[in-house]
Amino acid sequence: MSKAHAKSSVPALTLGAIGVVYGDIGTSVLYSVKEVFNSGHVAFNVANIYGVLSLFVWTITIIVSLKYISLVLRADNKGEGGLIAMLALASSAVKHRPKLHAVIMTMGIFGTCLFYGDGVITPSISVLSAVEGLTVVSPRLHSVVIPATLTILFLLFFVQKFGTKGIGKLFGPVMVLWFLLIAGIGVYHIQHNVEILRAINPIYAYQFVMNNPTLAFIILGAVVLCVTGGEALYADMGHFGKKPIRIAWFSIVMPALLLNYFGQGAFLLANPDGKSNPFFLMIPDAMRMPMVVMATLATVIASQALISGVFSITKQAVQLGFLPRMRIVYTNVKEVGQVYIPAINWGLFIAIAFAVVMFKSSGALAAAYGIAVCTDMLITTILTFFVIRYAWKYPLLLCIAATSLFFVVDFLFWASNLLKLFKGGWFPLLLGGVMFVLMITWRDGRNLVRIAHTTRQINLKNFLDDLFGSFTNKRLQIALESTQGKLEKLTQDIENAPLENIQELQNQQALLQEKILINQRCQVLFEDIKKIKGIAVFMVSEVDIVPVALKQNLKHNKCLHEYNIFVTVNTLETPWVGLSKRSEVTYLGHNCWKVVLNFGFKNDPDVPDSLKHIQQFNFDFDPAKVSYFLSHEAVVASGSIKGMALWREKLFAHMHRNAGTAAEFLKLPSNNVVEMGAKVEI
Repeated sequence: MSKAHAKSSVPALTLGAIGVVYGDIGTSVLYSVKEVFNSGHVAFNVANIYGVLSLFVWTITIIVSLKYISLVLRADNKGEGGLIAMLALASSAVKHRPKLHAVIMTMGIFGTCLFYGDGVITPSISVLSAVEGLTVVSPRLHSVVIPATLTILFLLFFVQKFGTKGIGKLFGPVMVLWFLLIAGIGVYHIQHNVEILRAINPIYAYQFVMNNPTLAFIILGAVVLCVTGGEALYADMGHFGKKPIRIAWFSIVMPALLLNYFGQGAFLLANPDGKSNPFFLMIPDAMRMPMVVMATLATVIASQALISGVFSITKQAVQLGFLPRMRIVYTNVKEVGQVYIPAINWGLFIAIAFAVVMFKSSGALAAAYGIAVCTDMLITTILTFFVIRYAWKYPLLLCIAATSLFFVVDFLFWASNLLKLFKGGWFPLLLGGVMFVLMITWRDGRNLVRIAHTTRQINLKNFLDDLFGSFTNKRLQIALESTQGKLEKLTQDIENAPLENIQELQNQQALLQEKILINQRCQVLFEDIKKIKGIAVFMVSEVDIVPVALKQNLKHNKCLHEYNIFVTVNTLETPWVGLSKRSEVTYLGHNCWKVVLNFGFKNDPDVPDSLKHIQQFNFDFDPAKVSYFLSHEAVVASGSIKGMALWREKLFAHMHRNAGTAAEFLKLPSNNVVEMGAKVEI
């Protein structure tokens, strides 16, 4: 259990987990059985009903109970879970293997991008399948299904800006009621045909597969719908802890799901015509309309949990440098994890509305659903292998034994879903592919900007030494002439030196050339420079280079503050970094300090608050006396640096122009921020 919830009681966390973690998988009963028997592939007979139900039971058992609950939940990154947490864990374990590290990073980023595709499909199919219950109540209501679905979804996204603190308290009790209701309805039908419980025997699944191998492979794409939401078990581990998630699964969620599936099977044996929508048709007439309302509430809760997950994963991706800065609104002052990102919120709604209008039914959406989920499950299994092999150092054979069964099962489900690629599976892949291009373009573009900086910039310490040690043009001129003389002599020595000494002399030549560059720039910058009182904090993207804002300030404003702090913000591949490890401080002389602030990818970067806790300063860090200097860079795509195609450079430049402000992202006081511009060509 994470530290954030150490003081919360296990029952309270278990109730919360039922409301947030299991909303998605809890509503899969609405469409999973329907999609198998309504597809037209499976002949409707007793043997097939038993075989399919057995597949459902053992799919849930193997993928959720064994893989996620028993194994994957153990792979926590300091209490945090989810693909990004596992990616950080796996990639840090193989840093000494560059090629493997690159493959794992690419795989993890792609899996994270597919989560956005899931974030579009899940609310679409969940809410639509619930509202489709109206057509069971009365076929005349068919025309209102799409408008009602869009209205509910719009209201859901509209209220995101208000946060989930209030309604979030209702999630647990509502979902507990939902699980009790679906379990009760299942028991109601099971009592009329208790024999259906024999389907728990895996022999029925085995016989179904052996008798119909091709058919079994085809319908795996529909069977996997019963475990949609399995990733949420791992992703929400940091919010609730392992124990409450496990208790909730084995005590309430899994029994309720299995009882309802068995109940649907018993209902279908007695009512073969009910395969068009077994969940709603199995409900007695008097309860049908209330259950439509209840199902809609449950699907809204499932959608809310996933939307919050998209916000959370976006914030983490921004922290790790895979997405540009965005405006992030904290909707709960006590819970840093509860955030609202306007750009993501409305972009997600537009994509969901498009999906609902384009696919028109939950059956059509089901074809689009499984492929993104199965790809993520397969990536999770692969990353788990690298974690237990390289991070936990377990023997190779044990690691293979622990993950091979899950890999085979995940691969079969994934391969089956590829058959639905042209029926709708392309849609989440397209969404994930777009996000993948954006993420790697932003990552690679930032790397090109860093290269552009480091190839043209000069060392901060040397710059400051010259700045304070040679504060007049006369001294600079003397230093420049002396250095030029040394360089001329060294150039002559290189021409006459033996071959084995040339490399060392060339290194000395490069140092002297850098010294001349510094002195030449200082001649321009230091003319009529004045010292002023106060504290200047310069935000630097890379450690040990002179920030653009400092050079521009010296050149245009002709002033230098009494105290100068050069701050670099560093996001580590770990969820949380405490205050004790937050800052690395180096004194550069002349009342200047180099500060590296370390944040985890789930920390909320707050530069002023972090600087306030540093003890090494020899002055009082008074916020009223601090000016924050930012380097505002205009990125120009020129193809001058190899690494990206020109179209990607132009895309990065566009993303850079539209990125959120660094001041807001780093919590800098807007009244104390000075931005100095410069052009960077990549």
